[in-house]
Amino acid sequence: MTQTTKVLALCGSLRAKSSNKGLLRYAQSNAPEGMSIEIADLAAIPFYNADISEPPAAVTQLLAQFGNADAFIFGGPEYNYSISPALKNALDWASRAPNNALLGGKAAAIMGAGGGMGTSRAQYHLRQVCVFVDVHPLNKPEVFANAFAGQFDADGNLTDERIKDGVKAQLAALAAWSLQLRK
Repeated sequence: MTQTTKVLALCGSLRAKSSNKGLLRYAQSNAPEGMSIEIADLAAIPFYNADISEPPAAVTQLLAQFGNADAFIFGGPEYNYSISPALKNALDWASRAPNNALLGGKAAAIMGAGGGMGTSRAQYHLRQVCVFVDVHPLNKPEVFANAFAGQFDADGNLTDERIKDGVKAQLAALAAWSLQLRK
């Protein structure tokens, strides 16, 4: 019997027609057998604040999604050479669980669409955050897309065959990596 890998995908862009959401939608609709991908909605997540004693419903739902996931896909733009605030904020909320129970030891894939270098600098910074929260990102294959070079349509949907192949390869690697980490 094949073990299902439950993946939570988080997009650092809140735009409906974001090319980064397009990458995640493509991944969701092309998940390999034995993998399910749920895309989190970060639009209503307030900035993390330790003074909030009772998290709002949107945060409670997001934390439950983190807890149910075996692995993650992080997709997002590069803001000022770094991670977008929405993605970092979601990780900040999840990292506050006792004993890092929502993140620790889980596999992750990182992808992104941005300018000429894709989102390489943001992905590098995200890897640094992953070290602290004990999330284990794939080393390869990497997915970097140029959001402004005809690789996406006007609605943010991925159209480039080379990037599509890269996403599929990354999903297969994520499934294997997640199973290896869960042994």
